[in-house]
Amino acid sequence: MILKKSILLATLLFISITSVAQDLYTPRDVKQAYKNNTRSKDGMPGTNYWQNRASYKIKIQVAPPNKSIIGTEEIVYTNNSPDTLTILNYKLIVNVHKPGAVRLNPVSTDYLTSGIHIDKYIENGEEKMWDDSNDGTNKLIQLSKPLFPKGKIKLDINWHYDLSAQSDREGAIDSTTFFLAYFYPRIAVYDDYQGWDMMTFTDSQEFYNDFNDYEFEVTVPKNFIVWATGDLLNPEDVLQNEYAERLKKSMTSDEIIKVATQEDLKKNQITKQTDTNTWKWTASDISDIAIAVSNTFNWDAGSVVADSSSNRQVSVQAAYDEKSKDFKEMVNYGKHAIDWFSNNYPGVSYPFSKSTIVRGFSDMEYPMMVNDNSQLDPNITRSIVDHEIAHSYFPFYMGINETRFGFMDEGWATALEYLIGISYLGEERATSDFKLYRVDEWINDNSMDRDIPIITPSNILSGVALNNNVYVKAAIGYLALKDLLGDDAFKLALQGYMDRWHGKHPIPWDFFYSINNISETNLNWFWNSWFFSNNYIDIAIKHIETNKNITTLKLENIGGMPVPFNIILTFKDGTAKTIHQTPDVWKNNVTEVSVTLKSDKDISIIKIDGGIFMDADMSNNTWEK
Repeated sequence: MILKKSILLATLLFISITSVAQDLYTPRDVKQAYKNNTRSKDGMPGTNYWQNRASYKIKIQVAPPNKSIIGTEEIVYTNNSPDTLTILNYKLIVNVHKPGAVRLNPVSTDYLTSGIHIDKYIENGEEKMWDDSNDGTNKLIQLSKPLFPKGKIKLDINWHYDLSAQSDREGAIDSTTFFLAYFYPRIAVYDDYQGWDMMTFTDSQEFYNDFNDYEFEVTVPKNFIVWATGDLLNPEDVLQNEYAERLKKSMTSDEIIKVATQEDLKKNQITKQTDTNTWKWTASDISDIAIAVSNTFNWDAGSVVADSSSNRQVSVQAAYDEKSKDFKEMVNYGKHAIDWFSNNYPGVSYPFSKSTIVRGFSDMEYPMMVNDNSQLDPNITRSIVDHEIAHSYFPFYMGINETRFGFMDEGWATALEYLIGISYLGEERATSDFKLYRVDEWINDNSMDRDIPIITPSNILSGVALNNNVYVKAAIGYLALKDLLGDDAFKLALQGYMDRWHGKHPIPWDFFYSINNISETNLNWFWNSWFFSNNYIDIAIKHIETNKNITTLKLENIGGMPVPFNIILTFKDGTAKTIHQTPDVWKNNVTEVSVTLKSDKDISIIKIDGGIFMDADMSNNTWEK
């Protein structure tokens, strides 16, 4: 009886340990969110979920080649949280250009500026002091009166800054072509699990924004064209009739319309010939805005149907210098990307009215805007713009915290970059390129930096560890999930997750548990291996047994990642057969698996091939009789 009781206790202990092992690590602040019912372990927003928002009315003056940007803004900020706020945190991103600012990479003197200067600050009609001498990329301001739950506050700010002469994510592309991003004081996110976003912006991290409404005006000298996030409200006020008509025609055109060519630009008659023109824009329920200004860039435009059920058309525009020959096809590249993403993966209609691709230097995404470099290889140009437009869904359709959880947007953009590449490169070329430019840099470098768990907050990573986690490993983890669930179930689960968290702030656990819930499958074993472990990809043929027409193949998962793979059989007569195994084969034992092969033919060679799931050691992946 004592022995039986001990066995029972040991069995219960084993079951308990096994169960715990399959749970996902959950940080304490996320556990608190579950207790507060702002988030749920089925992946749904909790019944108490909330998020704050604001409306911005911004006016800026830009007069290239003068790099001084002058702005005013009015903010109405709504506190939807259950907390009484006594401070506001402002994001002042351009302060990353100040000497002494925190940066992960060395910069030239052209990168440096004195940062943003606040000329006037008014809170609910009361002017207050703002000392900007020591401002970083965060600025805490004590409120004169508490902002209670459901309360609003009106803020007026006058500011100016000098645009960086070194163009990267933003700055001067050339002497009269500017790209403005993160250029205005913005209230930081205050969320349900960490409160104020106090992350210091560096030159290698990305962003976390609320969904806001914007009205903004950009005043520039005559002959300057403005492109921006949002819809242009007054094209007839700023463009000569001929060019306003070209732009209007492009909004419903299947063909590329040359709105402004080099010949047109040299005539200096594209815009209205008043001393200055004020371009007015609006964008609603969006996480940020960006602006480009030039008097030398070509302007192409066309449109594509993003939603066949409503026949909704999206404007695709390109702004580029004449020497960037690859950009002459950019509107077509953009149209294809929007069409493919809308109708294939993720299979959600492109969420905005426009996408404008500007020839800059950073290969960087913004809501409805892309800042891409020119490339000699048009396939690379196309792959990069596919990647940046894919970001329209992650993080702009969903308000992902890119700074902390970069794999939630860069990983998806990288996976979608591969899938769309198959549509025009073919699977063989797309796979070869993806292995060469993406996976190879991880799997063939055995340094410890490469195997840090993906779930590690990306704000504490840099270099290869950051790049590897947020782009490469996450992307093939998502592609492994697609293989595991199958195309239809994968798309259903992905779209369900996106529908739940559209316009909200999902975190990794919301994603993991949404996919579990929608697919009706406990995938914690898969998430643990892919996102919470130090695993990598390395499968070996351990042992082979043959008995008449049955071959038992024993495989060892040395790296620990539950990846799909192909078993390629070559027979004595020279013919071959491929048998695919999904990651589900590893569900019960991620370290070892046996596969039974039946064949009436004599097998001479067995090879394990993972395709894009490259193996770290191929020397043990082939057996020859």
